[in-house]
Amino acid sequence: MLGFAASLRLAGFPDINALHGSAWQIALVPVVCWGMIDTARCLGRRWSLYHAGVLILLYSELMVLALTVFLCLYP
Repeated sequence: MLGFAASLRLAGFPDINALHGSAWQIALVPVVCWGMIDTARCLGRRWSLYHAGVLILLYSELMVLALTVFLCLYP
């Protein structure tokens, strides 16, 4: 989630009139991918509520990755 917060800050988030894409945001994509891989390491082989929680976290990391790429490409 820290990668998404940094991506928002690089896009000029607090000021709605200053929103822009930044070339530095592409550097955050590997950081977000690393976070996703780190979360995926916690998956077990057997289904449990813990497994379901990790899957929910993986889906949220996927959303963070998609939003980071979107903010990078946003004109």
